[in-house]
Amino acid sequence: MLQRPGRSTLTALGTVLGVSTFVAILGLTATTSSQIDTRFNALSATEVTVEDIAHEQNEFAGPAFPGDADARIERLNGVEHAGVYWPVRLPQDRTVRSSAVVGDAGIGNTVGVVAASPGTFAAAGTQLSEGRVYDGYASDQAAPVAVIGAGVAERLGITTLETRPAVFIGSQPFTVIGIVAGTDRKADLLFSVVVPRTTAERMWGGPEAGEAKMLISTELGAAPQAAGEAAIALRPDHPEYFKVVPPPDPKALRGGVGNDLSQLFLLLATICLVIGAVGIANTTLVAVLERTGEIGLRRALGARGRHITMQFLAESGALGALGGLVGTSLGVLTVVTVAAIRDWTPVIHPMTAVAAPVIGLVTGVVAGLYPAWRAARIPPAEALRR
Repeated sequence: MLQRPGRSTLTALGTVLGVSTFVAILGLTATTSSQIDTRFNALSATEVTVEDIAHEQNEFAGPAFPGDADARIERLNGVEHAGVYWPVRLPQDRTVRSSAVVGDAGIGNTVGVVAASPGTFAAAGTQLSEGRVYDGYASDQAAPVAVIGAGVAERLGITTLETRPAVFIGSQPFTVIGIVAGTDRKADLLFSVVVPRTTAERMWGGPEAGEAKMLISTELGAAPQAAGEAAIALRPDHPEYFKVVPPPDPKALRGGVGNDLSQLFLLLATICLVIGAVGIANTTLVAVLERTGEIGLRRALGARGRHITMQFLAESGALGALGGLVGTSLGVLTVVTVAAIRDWTPVIHPMTAVAAPVIGLVTGVVAGLYPAWRAARIPPAEALRR
């Protein structure tokens, strides 16, 4: 191996690439799964939903949410934002259009119209590409303004707010003051036209029974406390009018996503190892053909077939182990580098780092089995003649 350093390096290179890819993929999978866990935990542990079930308790009860529902909930300890919303039921003849001309750039009833209090946007964690959301003043005045999702803006051909565009719901114009580009919660806002709660009540009436809901965002860990206090804070006289949904446990979904990623990347890592093993086997076989004279000389001096076999297995195993060590180092360095660039916490299971060099050794030995067997079966006389 030392007499032919170039060939030895190329032989070990297959294992280096295979093991480094193996370690990097498993490490990045663990790191990504950790980020997914963190993301799920952050969202699930800070979200509470309150549903209006007044009609189930009293058939004569009206909408349960008071007009100042947002302010009442936001006064609770640990609550960051809260907002009431419900889907607006439009008559069949009223469509959403970008102009007053009937049939011009209309998107019919395929787009949702949502009535929401100002706190809904903050509770949902919306990000705007342009403009702003309406505030408490616009809601108190029942102003004809709207915030539309990016999907609606694209379908209506609204690309900028500099021209003060409007959308028409039936014959009623609404000035577009903001375009939602993304949300942490309630992704349906991207495909909806959102109008103030008071505006919707004035034009189309209040929500139907059981349709109104409240979204609450809290500080991390405060959701269970907020869930226990929300109903009483909203209606001390009738807390039974509300069904409070505490933070869901996304363990099953989180585990499924993590398992799918692990299985996929483990398959890719195994393929890389197989490719590395084929490279070692091919190079070792070529080495056997080149060293036929050496093999014949050793056999003539008394070496048996098992000695030749052990010689080539030892060489391929040593190259595999060396490649495994170098590959493990490169794999760990790759995981740390990617995590540092993405501002993540690198996660590498200790068994991965320990097992990777052993895997390189085993890969080298397995790859050298056939070439070693082939070398041991060369007759000494034929080897010397070559």
